[in-house]
Amino acid sequence: MTTIRDPHTKARGWNPFRSIKFFVLCQGFLQLAQLMASGCLKSSISTIERRYGFTSQKVGLLVAFNEVGNVMLIVFVSFLGSRVHRPRFIGAGALLASVSALIIALPHFLGGPYQHTAQAGSTTDNGTSGLCQSQSSNATLPSNQSCGLSESPTHGGVFPVLLLGQLLLGISTVPIQPFGISYVDDFASRRNSPLYIGILLAMTSLGPAVGFMMGSFTLRLYVDFDRVPTDQILLDSKDLRWVGAWWLGFLIASCLLFLTSLPYLFFPRSLTKESAFREESKSEDEKQPEPVQTVTLIQFLRRFPQIMLRTLKNPVFLLLCLGQVFCAGVIVGVITFLAKFMERQFNLSASFSTMLIGVVHIPISVAAIVVGGAVMRHLDLSRLGAARWCSLAMVLALLCSVPLLFIGCPTQNVAGIFPPGRDGSAMSCRCVCPPDAFNPVCASDGTEFRSPCLAGCVAVETDNLNKVQNYTSCGCVGRGGGGYAVPGTCGSSCSHLLVLFMVISSLTCFIGATCKAPSFSTILRTVPPEDKSFAVGVCYMLFRVLAFLPTPVIYGSVIDKSCLMWGRKCGKRTSCLYYDLDSFRRGFFGLLTVFLCLALFCFLMTTLVLRKQTGSLEKKAGSERGYKLESSVEGVEGRSEGGGGGGE
Repeated sequence: MTTIRDPHTKARGWNPFRSIKFFVLCQGFLQLAQLMASGCLKSSISTIERRYGFTSQKVGLLVAFNEVGNVMLIVFVSFLGSRVHRPRFIGAGALLASVSALIIALPHFLGGPYQHTAQAGSTTDNGTSGLCQSQSSNATLPSNQSCGLSESPTHGGVFPVLLLGQLLLGISTVPIQPFGISYVDDFASRRNSPLYIGILLAMTSLGPAVGFMMGSFTLRLYVDFDRVPTDQILLDSKDLRWVGAWWLGFLIASCLLFLTSLPYLFFPRSLTKESAFREESKSEDEKQPEPVQTVTLIQFLRRFPQIMLRTLKNPVFLLLCLGQVFCAGVIVGVITFLAKFMERQFNLSASFSTMLIGVVHIPISVAAIVVGGAVMRHLDLSRLGAARWCSLAMVLALLCSVPLLFIGCPTQNVAGIFPPGRDGSAMSCRCVCPPDAFNPVCASDGTEFRSPCLAGCVAVETDNLNKVQNYTSCGCVGRGGGGYAVPGTCGSSCSHLLVLFMVISSLTCFIGATCKAPSFSTILRTVPPEDKSFAVGVCYMLFRVLAFLPTPVIYGSVIDKSCLMWGRKCGKRTSCLYYDLDSFRRGFFGLLTVFLCLALFCFLMTTLVLRKQTGSLEKKAGSERGYKLESSVEGVEGRSEGGGGGGE
């Protein structure tokens, strides 16, 4: 019997796990899920501060702790490069990241329900618990009695658990990005490699964007919505005491990380190098890379100092890595604390400010990274051209960032806090108020008080649902007293500047991000092929040690210095209640400007070094051509004289 072959058998037999394009697709989704977990944490910074009473510096340390395990292992793991089965290492890292996300969400399930201070306005007491009490009444007793109930036995262990989750999450990222980028660069064509790397770098930024957007959704849900019935939730998302469901995003990210880890079980250790159909088949750049010699761990430890020194002594590599480090310092500030700045400066809710970062700033940066990679691909920029492009981008970004130092408004008037020296004591109103109370109200004269009691209010008006509408007969409001106050903060008067701020800050992000793909591709072209994976690891190590580790703590310390009043609960200091907005703005954007200036300096120095190297090579090539031409002329003259002598 004759067997008829199906002409489409070959097409059906195509194996996606032997395609570098499919690997880029899987790697992109993995980096999206892995960095989504990181975005969930950064989008919930102010919420976690409020929930557990952390300072900005302490939260900055929590964010930075993600890099501790990464720094310890990344150079050694990256040095292994093609010596190990890179796809399987990437899959193992993804599984560990899935477990880490579950650990970060664990404090919510181990701790008790959220207890906010000064629960005035509740439906059980018609809002009277926060009103002015006479000096003869024992007004502080309920607050003191509630301390024992609000203190959970596991509350003190929250920070160590979060640190452990961040540590493991940092370790899980060690093989994912370096192995993924080196795998793509090894088996992609020279023409497509910058574009693929640009896509992966773009996904690196898109992951936090998705995390921010998911955080914007989850923060609209009450933190204990799984424990407390809806009719017993006394706060709304506009209340300064509101805490959203920060933990929910980590559960979603954990499931996605598990799913994206599965394809890496089927990718081979090596692929056939991608062919470039539009380039010459015999192009020197399309030759298969020479196999890297396998070394033992002992040999690696012996050679490590030599290779490290050789890599760092390359001035172009070092300057480009440092330029990326300072750019990373800007990125850390924007992703970690910009939402908190917008929340305070423009009187936005935590969910809305988080949504703006995820919908506007991060997608614009992602588009800019892809544009940078596409420009380098189509213009076929040399190393010198890429350095000039990065220098120009930093100059323009710096010019755009300067106006951000001046777009804002001063802090609202808060009795006893701002402006300094103004008396905000409730003793003048003959009220005894709990010292821990924080239930801000905005008085009819435009002054904000930390609680109705401090405003001297003795009566309350409620609606049909028993929700507080106004506090009346407030003895400390107005010159003669007797004014009223409404629940909530007065806020700043800068809402009209939000659009202008978003336009300028987004433009700054777009311009600065266009240099990421060109500079990173130039780094890969600067080192020998056998040191490529190691160089990527060194560069990522510099990112961690010089940018991702210290900068969150630096930003947090600068922000904490602008705090006007710290909250207190049961005698312990909690998160900041009020900031000096001018000091906050100048410190935050001043630090961003410093990082941009340092990045510009590094890229300018890279341009000078490459110009010098190019000039030396041209001079050397000219000398060699001159020598060859002179030798040829002498040979011709010698043959002519020989011919003439023979004639004579």
